[in-house]
Amino acid sequence: MSIVFDLFFSFMKIGLFTFGGGYAMIPVIENHCVDKRKWITHDEMMNVTVIAESTPGPIAINCATFVGYRIAGILGAIMSTLGVVIPSFVLIFAISKFLDNFLDIAIVANAFKGIKVAVGILIVDAAINMMKRMPKKIFTIIIIICSFATMMVINIMSVRLSSIILMLIAAALSLIYYTIETRIKKGDKDCDLS
Repeated sequence: MSIVFDLFFSFMKIGLFTFGGGYAMIPVIENHCVDKRKWITHDEMMNVTVIAESTPGPIAINCATFVGYRIAGILGAIMSTLGVVIPSFVLIFAISKFLDNFLDIAIVANAFKGIKVAVGILIVDAAINMMKRMPKKIFTIIIIICSFATMMVINIMSVRLSSIILMLIAAALSLIYYTIETRIKKGDKDCDLS
């Protein structure tokens, strides 16, 4: 039972002290769950991130749910999810209830400007760490470069195109590529056996 409460309080701490949404939480979750607690491996964290991004719901909640399930089953998943959600819910509820013009307060507005920069750095850090651990295959590098270039063009040209469409295209291309690669390797093994 103590692991369930440990999961709850760990993810509550992550949810309470991480600003900027799911992408900003990824390095914090990775640091806590992989490096400090050794609950999951770096490879599992990378897989969790990809799956969490591909499934409905916020990425941080999906990551918390996976880690909780991996460590303590259904109860662990529930407690981890509650832990990461409760701080945000309570803060937003309090702000909406008691502070009508919260962002008009000068100190708060200035704090959020600094937080935006920190969040950007956390997201870039998460991306760099994931790229370091990825297998260095030419196809993977091409997908990364093409996706980055496409997103830059979309942002510069102010084109309305969801990043989900890019992810689906990249996923489809990867499936096609790796299916062909697997069949070629299988064909080579069949030739060796005969």
